[in-house]
Amino acid sequence: MSADHTISLQDYVRVLAALMVLTAVTVIVAFIDMGPLNDIIAMGIATTKATLVLLYFMHLRYSNALTRLAIASGVGFFAILVFLTMSDVLTRGLLGRGTW
Repeated sequence: MSADHTISLQDYVRVLAALMVLTAVTVIVAFIDMGPLNDIIAMGIATTKATLVLLYFMHLRYSNALTRLAIASGVGFFAILVFLTMSDVLTRGLLGRGTW
């Protein structure tokens, strides 16, 4: 077992500041029309914010390898789910029958 690692208050404040800045960037980007890039940029910012929350507020940065493996497998299965769902949704009109 590894020793517990405590995260300093200064690190929490930095992460909070980063989350606030990223939230402001998300709001600013929402009002700028960039076509299909809006969704990609918003998802990138949301992924970055989720990663910060997982690493610092859920203490995954200093967790053991088994916990990291469990999180990675959950993210992997979620990616498979999204891929299979999108492959169904994006190919519905290819047979010429129209959409339901």
